[in-house]
Order: sequence, then structure tokens, then C-alpha cells
Amino acid sequence: MNNKVAVYRKEHFNAAHRLNNPNWDEATNIRVFGKCNNPNFHGHNYELIVKLTGVPDIDTGYVYDMKLLSELIQENILERFDHKNLNLDTPEFKNLNPSAENIAVVIYNILRAKIEPSFELSIRLYETERNFVEYPVN
Repeated sequence: MNNKVAVYRKEHFNAAHRLNNPNWDEATNIRVFGKCNNPNFHGHNYELIVKLTGVPDIDTGYVYDMKLLSELIQENILERFDHKNLNLDTPEFKNLNPSAENIAVVIYNILRAKIEPSFELSIRLYETERNFVEYPVN
């Protein structure tokens, strides 16, 4: 069987952040980032969708064991980012603006290192119900 199938795991985490470029003055940061530049931070209820694509295993019929995928996301993403201030509590965003785009790339890189390269991986991250990003883009 050479038919590729995509499987998806949806997870949720809450995190605070502030979008700010330290190389810009306050007026420029406010103009570019608006309310997202609040010096007291602001939070989101992120929805994370992890997509794996591969050929179903001949013995199990699984592309990937969803229980294992759930545990992988829990241990490597949710425990790291849930109920955290991304700017202050996570080394990944110490020098990287925690935009939805950058968060998706960071999540991808963390999971890519843990998932066999034979599986195609993509991340979709909803920052709000109407705003989401996807990485990588094919």
C-alpha cells in the first residue's frame, strides 16, 4: 500500500506574550503591534493542530499511533508552553518575538526532532478563532 494518509491531533494551550521589537522605539512598537505590545502582556487560548502524513502501517493500519502523538505533544509542547508567559518563561522566545508565526515554527522544530523523518509534519496554530498560521507551507 503506497497511499499516503494524513492524521491530525488537536491540542489546546493558554499562554501570554507581548509582541515587541527591542530595536524599535516605543512609538514604533505601538504603531506596528498595537494592543499586542501591551507592556503587561496579553494572553491567548491557542488551538494547535499537528498533522502527520505517511503510509498506513501494514500491521496496524495506523499512519502513527495517536496516543503516542498525543503524549509527544503533551510532553514537548504543552508542558513547555501551557500557562506560561512566552516572553519571560521560555528560552525559545527569550530573543525571538513570540508571534503566532514564530510559535508555529518553534513547535514544528521541537516536534520534527522527535518524529521520524519518514513522516511529513505540519503545524497549524490558531491564535484566535479567526487568525491562524500554518508551517511549513507547501
